[in-house]
Amino acid sequence: MHIENFLNYCLSLPHTQEDFPFGPDNLVLKVGDKIFAITDLSSEDFRVNLKCDPEWAIELREKYHEIKPGYHMNKKHWNTVSFQGSLSGEFLKELINHSYERVYNGLTKKVKMELENLDLD
Repeated sequence: MHIENFLNYCLSLPHTQEDFPFGPDNLVLKVGDKIFAITDLSSEDFRVNLKCDPEWAIELREKYHEIKPGYHMNKKHWNTVSFQGSLSGEFLKELINHSYERVYNGLTKKVKMELENLDLD
């Protein structure tokens, strides 16, 4: 999956916003002001940090060499995923969706209601 496809897919998820809070080279994707994906645009390798269930994160790291503990992140909850390896586009979307859902489900009821109210405007 190329970065353009990655970005377009992430932005298609409800209430997703792109941001650059760590400088112009670090693309951050958020839902409800919480990060679910981050990538370094200046890197030669296209890798993305994605949030993950801790038990599944371990399984994924053991099964796929493209998935490592989250670089500069809490390694219990984050994986760094190479988007240039042999992982299929559908599987990469599954990992993105999982990260998004973990973050969205962790939002407070108030924030979720605020996001839903944006849809009504």
